[in-house]
Amino acid sequence: MAESDDTDARIEPSATNATPEPPSGWTPTAEAKARATRFRWIAAVLWAVAIIGESVGIFWLLRQREFVGEDGTLLRDPDTGLLEEQGVTATFPQWAFIALLVLLVVIAALSITGSVLWKKANRLDPARKSDKTRFFVQNQLGAIIAVVAFLPLVILIFLNKDMDKGQKTTAGIVGVALAALAVFIGVDFDPPSVEQYTADQSAVILLLGKDEVVWVDGGKVYHVCDEVSAIQTGSEIRTGTTAQAVEAGKIRLTLQFTSELRACGLPVPENDEEITEALRAIQAGQTDTVLPAPEWTDPSEAPIVVEEAPAE
Repeated sequence: MAESDDTDARIEPSATNATPEPPSGWTPTAEAKARATRFRWIAAVLWAVAIIGESVGIFWLLRQREFVGEDGTLLRDPDTGLLEEQGVTATFPQWAFIALLVLLVVIAALSITGSVLWKKANRLDPARKSDKTRFFVQNQLGAIIAVVAFLPLVILIFLNKDMDKGQKTTAGIVGVALAALAVFIGVDFDPPSVEQYTADQSAVILLLGKDEVVWVDGGKVYHVCDEVSAIQTGSEIRTGTTAQAVEAGKIRLTLQFTSELRACGLPVPENDEEITEALRAIQAGQTDTVLPAPEWTDPSEAPIVVEEAPAE
């Protein structure tokens, strides 16, 4: 039986479970991986268009101006010796001001849409929390792109000398508000990780003896039993691996697994509360929490036997 890098534990079937399930570290299904890749490519294209739009605003739109009083006269500045046209004033044209506001909205829409798709991709195919740099960049890339797509343009709006006070105030407020919205949506406040998904998968195998859970189309969690009220919604009850549940949009194992085990007449470990609290901590992002092994009142009730890995 092949072992993954995520666990050195060896799982063997007990007498009550004749079919062993490999406890390999969690990996996305091929379909989920493909969807995640597609979402990321679309997000990258949208972000690229947003940054191109920003460049158009900086290098073309903000440089537009109209000259008022073009019948001015040329005079020589005695301090510099250069000729100056007196009586001519440069202003920012109204059409360019309206186009700028539209451009800001378009950049925000592209940035936000890309961030939403990127977050969906990370739910399907997350990074490892142990790789801190990649984990941060991958999960907060939407916010980073929003800053890149807005900050230079907003700064140059406030520095533009041709806009009148009203134009600068309006465009500046709109730019800052849209930038703040795009950054907020781009931030992932509760990013998933391979470690979190692996902990949920491990708990399922330890409790059930196999990587098999149930869910319905509604809701965000998957369950260990198909007879609980939480999934008696009239929707089709689906069964599959934890990876297939994640592919279907379920982000974690329910923390009510104790009552679900009882509802299906399955054995409940004596330390179920300890397991629940460990899962709660891991699902909240803690990386130093140990998932306890189930302690069974009658060892023969154990759905699967897991040997401790040898110390390294």
